[in-house]
Amino acid sequence: MNNRLKELRGERGWSQAHLAEQLDVSRQTVISLENGKYDPSLPLAFKIARLFGQPIEAIFDDGAQD
Repeated sequence: MNNRLKELRGERGWSQAHLAEQLDVSRQTVISLENGKYDPSLPLAFKIARLFGQPIEAIFDDGAQD
């Protein structure tokens, strides 16, 4: 799953560690999310969306065509 997590984090000047702390996950989880190696749970995806003030689909893209 593609996502804009790294871009959004960078816009705010946040480190991976800071984002991990905000989401109550490990830094390794943030790294895996940013690299597309880990798909977040639905609760985590909602938490990320709320943190960045954007809808989930503005952050995550499953690559499916409409």
